[in-house]
Amino acid sequence: MTVFPSGSQWTIQGNGYAGTVVSVGGGLRGLTYDGRDVLLGYPADEPAHAGIGQHLFPWPNRITDGKYSFAGRDQQLYLTEPARSNAIHGLTRWANWSRLDDGSDPAVVEAGHVLHGQPGYPHQLELRLSYRIDDGLTITAAATNVGATAAPYGYGAHPYLSVGRPIDECVLGFSAAQRLEVSERMSPTGLAPVAGSAYDFGTARVLGELEIDNAFTGLAESWSVSLTDPDTGVRSVLSGDTPWVQLYTGGAIGRTALAVEPMTCPPDAFVTGQDLVVLEPGQSHTTSFRVSA
Repeated sequence: MTVFPSGSQWTIQGNGYAGTVVSVGGGLRGLTYDGRDVLLGYPADEPAHAGIGQHLFPWPNRITDGKYSFAGRDQQLYLTEPARSNAIHGLTRWANWSRLDDGSDPAVVEAGHVLHGQPGYPHQLELRLSYRIDDGLTITAAATNVGATAAPYGYGAHPYLSVGRPIDECVLGFSAAQRLEVSERMSPTGLAPVAGSAYDFGTARVLGELEIDNAFTGLAESWSVSLTDPDTGVRSVLSGDTPWVQLYTGGAIGRTALAVEPMTCPPDAFVTGQDLVVLEPGQSHTTSFRVSA
């Protein structure tokens, strides 16, 4: 039996949409609408790269030096971005997830994983992902603290919006009040206003050669980011309810798609406490985002 680098492959489809959920990380190995890419994918015989379609539990983005303190205890996480001495994108991207639904509905996939305590994160979380297609794809991420002590928690996802042409030529639209500025190590250094800056896409316009790898906040309660082909009008949209979203112009993938990363908290939230969720034993947290064409 051949084992794919991304694990088991679970097809999801309906209303013109088709995608593949994988057991490694519970990730999404691409999404199409009427045969054209809405989210960038990767082949079945390759592992995920550049974070494509991955979920980020129990923190998104980075923790500088992998160090933080919680409940009076100092913690040291493994440095999974060694070049910058950071702990990046959580602990479950390469874990094997189990399918929870019975597969009877082709428009639904549900997957689960139990995150056990480990060095730097001595907590137990029961995690669940739900993928549902109607007139778009809604992805819901839930975490329940099944351990005996309170746990710091954050969530993010790493999909890449695509309309099938280089993003430099596409029209980008999104609104945010503030942009998080970062150091060369991608550690946060402070907030800057978006209005009137090169990062102001409140009025949708061509992205051009602008490089973006920043978190944005001051979002609407229900926000959206759209990428549009100005010649054909083909559009891909990601909407969410999180207080933060990271945009990344995809240097690792050659500016072929735009990473739009919903995040419940910013980088270093385990250090600063900003928008950090603290899950008491038995408590749950749920958030959703939606992708449509």
